Amino acid sequence: MRRTFLLEIVMIVVAVAFMFPVYVLISLALKDPGQISRSPLAPPNPPTLDNVTSAWSAAALGPSLVNSTVITAVSLAALIALGSFAAYFLARAQSRLGYGLYILFLLGIVLPFQLGMIPLYQLVTDLGLIGTHAGMILFYTGIQLPFTVFLYTGFIRALPREYASAAQIDGATHLVAFTRVVFPLLRPITGTVLILNAVFIWNDFFTPLVYLGGSGYETVPVSVFAYVGQYVSQHGLVFAGLVLGALPIVLVFLALQRYVIKGFASGLKG
Repeated sequence: MRRTFLLEIVMIVVAVAFMFPVYVLISLALKDPGQISRSPLAPPNPPTLDNVTSAWSAAALGPSLVNSTVITAVSLAALIALGSFAAYFLARAQSRLGYGLYILFLLGIVLPFQLGMIPLYQLVTDLGLIGTHAGMILFYTGIQLPFTVFLYTGFIRALPREYASAAQIDGATHLVAFTRVVFPLLRPITGTVLILNAVFIWNDFFTPLVYLGGSGYETVPVSVFAYVGQYVSQHGLVFAGLVLGALPIVLVFLALQRYVIKGFASGLKG
């Protein structure tokens, strides 16, 4: 009983430690500049929504949210389509080619993408995609594809081969067997892929700053950063913008959270 009580105390302390930054973020977003300078950690008294309305209009968060949503949604669709199909081949292939390609994808996880930033930037420039949604979608699809393939491959290896084999005996092709039989079984790992990739793409700051800076298609992190200066920073607008920018991805996470651990654990099992 005493051990359980101590464990509960530890978990409460850990929960408070994790929730404290969230409290600070929301508290500062609901304070006027005077309250922020006087008592940054005290609760807002009284709370105000001026920062939220100002951030929405002055920081142009509306268009930025649209840009982030388009880039994230299309990138996720491409990652799921390409990653699941490639993983199906790698998980079922019994050849050196399949194993070699799988190792190649694993190298894509190990090597940091910053090593290729200059040639990647030059490639996107040569394609005429700098400052466009298509350039960012192409970048994120390529960067996150190895990780997506890794998750899908582990999960598919844990699935019995008989599911697809039965469909092929009935006359289905490999493509039909995958899309009609195997892919619906990948729902748990697909939820994991959605969450992990969506969080990375939505929160990424460096890449949109380099590829979209000054184009009018900036994402939420880049738009919020416009209110952080060397000498003057509008902290109320920054924190309000962070709250508004984080809200969509938090809602997506809450909707799909039950798939994250289940899908990830199943993939490791395979």
